[in-house]
Amino acid sequence: MPENVAEPWEYSLCVPNDLRAVTVSRRTLRLILTMHGLIGLVDVAELLATELVSNAVRHTKGPAALRVCWSAGVLRIGAWDADPAPPEPPRALEQLGESEEGRGLALVRVCADLWGWYPLTRQGNRGKFVWCELTSVA
Repeated sequence: MPENVAEPWEYSLCVPNDLRAVTVSRRTLRLILTMHGLIGLVDVAELLATELVSNAVRHTKGPAALRVCWSAGVLRIGAWDADPAPPEPPRALEQLGESEEGRGLALVRVCADLWGWYPLTRQGNRGKFVWCELTSVA
């Protein structure tokens, strides 16, 4: 494991409102985690980032951003979008049935150690930040 795993770091990736941004975000996250020696978190982190960025791109009209932070053994993944409306509360996975809709935050709730959202202002634009955390079990 690289020596810098204990050092905190942060990356941000601004993405357009384009479904291809989901793949770009997922692959960028994989590279970041691999380069920082956190390969054990990659699969779950990719799933979480995919759901967060996908929601930001599909359910809003403006740009979005992926933010990834590491500090004290905790990986925080978040997605900003320009819509200040709160995300739909996640339903239990059992309630979703065969539907493809509504799975995103339900998966985040099940797979992340913590998750949440808050409204914010970014460069004068209103929006929200939806985040989740994974704790490393190194």
